[in-house]
Amino acid sequence: MTTDTVGGVWEYTAELARALARHGVDVVLAAMGGPPRDDQRAAIQCLPSVTLYESDYRLEWMPEPWDDLDAAAEWLLDLQATERPDLVHLNQYAHGHLPWRAPVIVAGHSCVLSWWSAVRRGPAPPDWLRYRAAVARGLRHAGAIVAPSEPMLKSLQNLYRPDAGRCLMRVIHNGRCPEDYPPGRKEPLVFASGRLWDEAKNLRMLGEAAGEIPWPVFVAGPVDAPAAAAPGAEVPAGLQYLGTLGRSAMAECLGCASIYAHPARYEPFGLGVLEAGLAGCALVLGDIPSLRTLWRDAAVFVAPDDISGLTDALCRLAANSRTRRELAARARRRALTYSSHRMGTNYLALYRTLTATAAAPRAGGRAAGAPRL
Repeated sequence: MTTDTVGGVWEYTAELARALARHGVDVVLAAMGGPPRDDQRAAIQCLPSVTLYESDYRLEWMPEPWDDLDAAAEWLLDLQATERPDLVHLNQYAHGHLPWRAPVIVAGHSCVLSWWSAVRRGPAPPDWLRYRAAVARGLRHAGAIVAPSEPMLKSLQNLYRPDAGRCLMRVIHNGRCPEDYPPGRKEPLVFASGRLWDEAKNLRMLGEAAGEIPWPVFVAGPVDAPAAAAPGAEVPAGLQYLGTLGRSAMAECLGCASIYAHPARYEPFGLGVLEAGLAGCALVLGDIPSLRTLWRDAAVFVAPDDISGLTDALCRLAANSRTRRELAARARRRALTYSSHRMGTNYLALYRTLTATAAAPRAGGRAAGAPRL
């Protein structure tokens, strides 16, 4: 299973590996995008079923990644020869076309073209044509394509036109373990999280609204973009910055936050939103198709350009404890449906479907049983 160290994909793979371990699945995790942080390593090292290989190869959406992608391809094929997996689960696109000896799943967590459409309101410029071709080629060779929400899967189908006749298409929601994000004693504060350098998170608009909100607004997440993928960001005025938090510190902040604000312009799933829902926060979210689909009546939705609407929503919730508690209760009920157990079970079912329909076992392969990724 490939992963990256930049954002939510790492959290997703760590959670999925933990869920799969309960089913006896061994995971060989190949990390790219830069060395993991200490807290990221700790989340993996506590799992005896996971073997971690690290690299600093650039990801396909980073500037001038092509030499690194070629080098990463050789590295991944060497790992295949050493580890002999029963199935390959890629969380990036560009290596889907490699001569894998096992069935291949490509999970699409986001992509530049759908990001550009949502954030910049138009098609990506010609500079991204090579990226488009690499993603399309990777998807074309996959045995299955997975996305964490229906809108994201439709975006992949519309933008890259994979062959649905030869490839399984699945929506498998991301998940979290509820016990990791318990609701705490709520305090009068608003919390937000995300990459401050990523325009998609729209945290600047939250900063503009913060001056009109009676409660303090805290934000956590990285300021600097990796590998110069985007210029670093300044923390918007009005937001109290907590830095990049590990899982336990994030859970503590969410446990005491009464409101979680995420006025995103683009968010294919939103692990931070799920964590906030589990922690019993009232949710104020960007009114975009993916978040609407996932959270329905369990959140207040605000158009990503509507500063006054965001301000009004936050002020109304701050002033009305009953409404806030009712909304938080709905968010937690909804969040409990996105469990890591359900995510692991759904992926395992897909793995078994692919491995069962694959060619006869490879010479020298492992005996039948729980697959090795």
